[in-house]
Amino acid sequence: MKKFIFILLSVFCFSLSSKAQIWKKIKNKVSQTVSDRAVDAAGNTTNKAIDKTIDGTKSGNNSSSGTNSNNAASGDNNNNKTNINTSDSGPATLKSYQNYDFVPGDTILFADDFSSDQEGEFPGHWELLKGQGTVNKSQDKYVLTLLGDPVIGPRMKTKEYLGDAFTIEFDAFAIGDKPDCGYGVKVYLHESGDKNETKVINVLRYKSAATSSFHHDLTGVELSQSDKDFWNQWHHIAIAYKKPQMKVYIDQTRVLSMPDIGFEPAFLTFGGSASNDNSCPMSLSNFRIASGGNMNMVGKKLTESKIVTHGINFDIDKATIKPESMGTLNMIVNIMKSNPDVKFEIDGHTDNSGTAQHNLDLSQQRADAVKDQLIKMGIDVSRLTTKGFGDTKPISDNDTPEGKENNRRVEFVKI
Repeated sequence: MKKFIFILLSVFCFSLSSKAQIWKKIKNKVSQTVSDRAVDAAGNTTNKAIDKTIDGTKSGNNSSSGTNSNNAASGDNNNNKTNINTSDSGPATLKSYQNYDFVPGDTILFADDFSSDQEGEFPGHWELLKGQGTVNKSQDKYVLTLLGDPVIGPRMKTKEYLGDAFTIEFDAFAIGDKPDCGYGVKVYLHESGDKNETKVINVLRYKSAATSSFHHDLTGVELSQSDKDFWNQWHHIAIAYKKPQMKVYIDQTRVLSMPDIGFEPAFLTFGGSASNDNSCPMSLSNFRIASGGNMNMVGKKLTESKIVTHGINFDIDKATIKPESMGTLNMIVNIMKSNPDVKFEIDGHTDNSGTAQHNLDLSQQRADAVKDQLIKMGIDVSRLTTKGFGDTKPISDNDTPEGKENNRRVEFVKI
């Protein structure tokens, strides 16, 4: 009889334990579902804001004028904000970037535009270290929407991958509808072996950039664009490091210049302040990290037989040059002016997406577009020829985003 009672009690306790575990799983699933819905809702909110901005741009003022970003640097050791006139009242143009001097690194280490990820899921090339995030599509752009003070890191083959020279680029959507939404995006720089302590570059914060935990913290110049022209817009962020100096750009303007950052970055993560609901999400896209990068080629003698560039970018499947390409184009113009006897064959190269003939035609059109732009910038037509190679001369694999990004390039070959 005692044995029978013991068996009944064991079955009853096991049943309670199983029910508790089942209820815990249901509770966790509900909690995760609520979180996922919040992230999806945030993505939809951002998509609507982006769509509204694009619709407004189509019917609004499309004029813009150039700015002098070379003189837009703050190298002193204080936190006094300085206004700079960008005179930008419309979408970015080649003219508005005419003084841009950012040149991406020579070899792409990491690239992701989220186009290979499933909508509604966290992207596969990233680690989610804190918060929540999903990929959503808006117009022709894939967007990573993040919530809850997020921190993300690129999945790399080695833990420490940054060297003495590297560049970082990404697009960020600046939400400014509410006072608490203007905190920007943080780039966390980690030293070798660093586990917890980080150095922070906060970009888009109040239309500027600032550092935190650096040896000497600096606040950059503040863009004088109106709120209408800055908030609720996509912005291109670029960071160039060449030991020991670092420069930070928002769109065409160099907002922060540091002669000596006081440490050596080994790897990085991204994050910032975002809400736990859909009121103030963080939206990012088009990441690229590259090694190398030459900050200043003015007046230098050209000794290489060719120059391989990854900074001349085009609209998707088109030969339309993107404004941020002007940094590389300005470098080429400076080289040619410093070396008046040099002539270049401009070679266009693509990855293997699409048919071979389409890639061949596209690469030729892009090479021609670069030639036309250089002529507009003062280079004599007799010094330039073009040739498109399509996907016939890869310099990397076509199996990874980084490989494809390395294969999409413009080369300047001495003739």
